[in-house]
Amino acid sequence: MTTYDKFPTVAIRGYDDSAWQGWEAITRILEAQTQQRSRTVLVIDCYPGVRMTELEENVLPRLRPTLAIDAEQARRDECAIHEMLARNLTDDRVFGVLSCHQLGEFFDSARLEALQDRVNQCSEGLIVIYGAGATLVHPGDVLVYADLPRWEIQQRMRRGETGNWGAGNQQEDMLRRYKRAFFVEWRVFDRHKTPLLRRTDYVLDTTQPDQPAMVSGEALRAGLKQITTQPFRVAPFFDPGVWGGQWMKQQFNLDPSAPNYAWCFDCVPEENSLLLRFGAVRIEIPSQDLILLEPRALLGEKVHARFGAEFPIRFDFLDTVGGQNLSFQVHPVTEYIQQQFGMHYTQDESYYILEAEPGAVVYLGTKIGTDPQAMMDDLRRAGRGEKPFDDDRFVNQIPAKKHDHFLIPAGTVHCSGAGTMVLEISATPYIFTFKLWDWGRLGLDGLPRPVHLEHGEKMIDWQRDAQWVHQHLVNQFEPVAEGNGWREERTGLHEREFIETRRHWFSEPVVHHTGGGVNVLNLVEGDEAIVDSPTGAFEPFTVHYAETFIIPASVGEYRISPSAGASGPPLATIKAWVRS
Repeated sequence: MTTYDKFPTVAIRGYDDSAWQGWEAITRILEAQTQQRSRTVLVIDCYPGVRMTELEENVLPRLRPTLAIDAEQARRDECAIHEMLARNLTDDRVFGVLSCHQLGEFFDSARLEALQDRVNQCSEGLIVIYGAGATLVHPGDVLVYADLPRWEIQQRMRRGETGNWGAGNQQEDMLRRYKRAFFVEWRVFDRHKTPLLRRTDYVLDTTQPDQPAMVSGEALRAGLKQITTQPFRVAPFFDPGVWGGQWMKQQFNLDPSAPNYAWCFDCVPEENSLLLRFGAVRIEIPSQDLILLEPRALLGEKVHARFGAEFPIRFDFLDTVGGQNLSFQVHPVTEYIQQQFGMHYTQDESYYILEAEPGAVVYLGTKIGTDPQAMMDDLRRAGRGEKPFDDDRFVNQIPAKKHDHFLIPAGTVHCSGAGTMVLEISATPYIFTFKLWDWGRLGLDGLPRPVHLEHGEKMIDWQRDAQWVHQHLVNQFEPVAEGNGWREERTGLHEREFIETRRHWFSEPVVHHTGGGVNVLNLVEGDEAIVDSPTGAFEPFTVHYAETFIIPASVGEYRISPSAGASGPPLATIKAWVRS
């Protein structure tokens, strides 16, 4: 029986009566709040992807407003929006340019003014303004923000339920829809919602269809502050892939009918959910909301100063046990990702091997004496379908075993081979992978998976051959400290990467300190451990094998111990933080 918790939930103290479940209870609260004056403007602003029909069918009939306005009537038409975004969207299937737009630019000023006039002319009763951008019409006497995580938005896109905001493109290639959301919509709406979350009266959780939950804004903000004082986990999600394996399915008790699981996004706060419990009600919000509202306490002053309200460390799993090789790939160096895509830091990464089958390998760096032109010509011929790429001729295949750690600074050609369970520790810009060769496969959608030789060729550091790779990137373990029943090892990352990692082996309690920056850890050996505070500052927190957990910067000192009664081999954690 797996001990991996797929639904980690944080119990919020002191606000048991501040959350409600179901439309009836929610509208009863809103009705009480809006009947205290002769004229009340209720504004329900929304993240893109929220189902407007749920609001129209369940909120409006119950509240019986004098005037109801869908704010998106004032949105610019699809052609005008597309023209405005052309530079950001590009013609590429996968990559765009990060948007700096503000939400107001997506609205027609004359139409918006007309809606504002309608509100001003209504002198009594209840006025409800709803939809994405509703606060552009009126700030609201009572404000509700309807939110949902990016992962749920993607599921709705995949099912064809929704397209991009302002675009009737439900049937468009999923990669293009995701690109538009990643590079434009989510950036624009995060800017828009951050100040709203700081003042909203209520937050509406619309993640589960027709199963809404709502929490007071005061309770949510207090809950997010509480989270920055204790260890926590975000809710993981799992996804199949053409190369996916079987290890996670068995280890984490996942759907046995699924053909495979390729990814587990165990700590990608931009897309994960955060599950909060207020009394009997569970609220699911984007974990990004915590970063937007509490960046300094969560990240620490130095990390926040460097990255802003972005969580820079990503932990995820890549499962090829019983599966296939990942795509052969390379990531952009910093100046390229800045100049081409508007991203201010790049996707450096590493592979920590949780499990490996006999004969498993990691492809890393080129072989000594590789001719760049010959390798690129071979990749181009493979891309045209003339022949398979001759990886044996050009690429190092390094044996991989449990607890190996392979460092992959940007510019290094690489991929995980079949038969490995990888804990990927990396910087967060996670879609910037330039595939060089995909072993002749189609994607799950039946289309060829995109290959980006034109980008990738410019990024390959040809000096990273077998000698350099073994000297700098393979198992760079270095003893750091030890004590009674524990020892600490430095495991990387490379000096070009901003993430530092340490592995602790322990059979007795070991004390850690955040050092003023956020720590991200995974229990890579052992069934269960306890994280507590030497001073009793937070409740003890239990972690299980392969679970990733976050220690906010403001926690300071914390301790990790084997569970009571545990015996046997030492446990191990891998810890990552941003170097000073």
